[in-house]
Amino acid sequence: MRIEIDPNSGFCFGVVRAIELAERELAHRPSLLCLGDIVHNEEEVQRLEHLGLRTIYSSELADHRDNAILFRAHGEPPKVYRQAEAQGLSVIDATCPVVLALQRKVKASGARLKPLGGQVMIYGKPDHAEVNGLLGQTDCERVVVHTEEDLGRLDYTRPIECFSQTTMSPAVYAQITGLLRERMQRAMGREEVPLRVNDTTCNRVSTRQESIAQFAMAHDAILFVSGRKSSNGRMLYEACRKVNGQTHFISSPQELDPAWLPGVESLGICGATSTPRWLMEAVVEQVRRIGG
Repeated sequence: MRIEIDPNSGFCFGVVRAIELAERELAHRPSLLCLGDIVHNEEEVQRLEHLGLRTIYSSELADHRDNAILFRAHGEPPKVYRQAEAQGLSVIDATCPVVLALQRKVKASGARLKPLGGQVMIYGKPDHAEVNGLLGQTDCERVVVHTEEDLGRLDYTRPIECFSQTTMSPAVYAQITGLLRERMQRAMGREEVPLRVNDTTCNRVSTRQESIAQFAMAHDAILFVSGRKSSNGRMLYEACRKVNGQTHFISSPQELDPAWLPGVESLGICGATSTPRWLMEAVVEQVRRIGG
């Protein structure tokens, strides 16, 4: 059997930077707090926890004082920075530069729209860490849209500016905003409507969909390796499955089912932007162990 790891799979720049910051801190301190999972991959989180990383969640933040805490690549709202400062916490800020730029855009948009009675629409997953960080950038009216049905929460007769969570599908974002434009045109009875759509999906994500589909088509079967919490992982898995019905989702080598391998001459292994290279290599070793 020929086995190939997708050369384009693996950590994006933002995740690499966050993990490097964590490892650098842990090299000279016994432990380090991290607000939320540093990456949506259980295996990588466990590896870092063995080095001393301690994951806490928002509900626990008030219990910690005079310590160091890492803010992950997803970003945090301003109120969390203020809370950390008030509690004497030293922040190691690993917010992805792409997310940081998006936060600034949302803040500026809110400042423009609020006097006009406008709305900020964010296409993303409700309660996702990145989305929560974006919502906290402004007190202008904000609406999170995840499905077409959510569009009904917007007022089509008032100005709207749209942003996307960086890891969402650019194609679906375009569909959602296209529907929004049509509804605003009908509601206002004119072609030109006060709608502004910002292209804020990460370039790494948008190019990955096409490249991973090409990779999946080049093999008899695909093992897609990702944490189950990863939005990006779910989207890329679906992109693989759409073109290759023998695509299997696993989070660890132990989830590999030997029944998937008979008759497979070419096996592709790929993953999300939150999947470490070492984990995909471990899957290769597992395939070899069971006779692939």
